[in-house]
Amino acid sequence: MEKVESFELDHRIVKAPYIRKCCLLEGEKGDKVSKFDLRFLQPNKEAFGTAAMHGLEHILAHELRKEISGIIDLSPMGCRTGFYLSIWGDREASEIKKALEISLKSVLEAKEIPAANEIQCGNYKDLSLFGAKEYAKEALEKGFSLNIYGNN
Repeated sequence: MEKVESFELDHRIVKAPYIRKCCLLEGEKGDKVSKFDLRFLQPNKEAFGTAAMHGLEHILAHELRKEISGIIDLSPMGCRTGFYLSIWGDREASEIKKALEISLKSVLEAKEIPAANEIQCGNYKDLSLFGAKEYAKEALEKGFSLNIYGNN
């Protein structure tokens, strides 16, 4: 059976917040996709509230696309400690960090959550702008490391 990359990471020794390039996938025709772990909270010690994480996902999905091209998807982690970002090309974590920091500053200025309606969202009543802003503020204050052990 093929291994699941994220299950190979020892979650006991990482130090959030960090940005980690999980892998570079290469398609049969030479196309490349980079996958990143955008870890906001410490695994097994903290977790996003669902409404705040959902709100942050909506805003970041919108704002990140203003800062960086080629985004395929921003997906919340099931453990509720961060997001996975999939993007076309062989991209570097430093590029993602810059775009994420700019996008998180935009979260702080947001007046509403994009696509917060029953047409565009499957659970539009479970969104928190206030919570999204609180997590964005906390992440910016702590700063994202490019080293999963917390040393920039």
